[in-house]
Amino acid sequence: MTELLTDDQISEALEHLPEWSRDGNKITRVVDFPSFPQAIQAITRIAEIAENEDHHPDMDIRFKKVTFYLTTHFKGGLTANDTSLAQEINGVVDQYLNR
Repeated sequence: MTELLTDDQISEALEHLPEWSRDGNKITRVVDFPSFPQAIQAITRIAEIAENEDHHPDMDIRFKKVTFYLTTHFKGGLTANDTSLAQEINGVVDQYLNR
């Protein structure tokens, strides 16, 4: 069963996710993609990953700037599912930012 992370566990996870920040019961990342089509392509890939894992991020799309929000809604906070998906989002984003 998925358990909520403690504050210490969240802090430790964020040390490995420097692009992400905590905002209450969620973690967020803002990405400014090189173009609108690239932003949509990245979101499509992330949607496929999320669907396979049955864990879906909230996303706000503003032209080529996308804000990702992760939380485990049914638990009311952050779980390992969120930090794991954040790492996978980073991998997709890195491909579009040429890192």
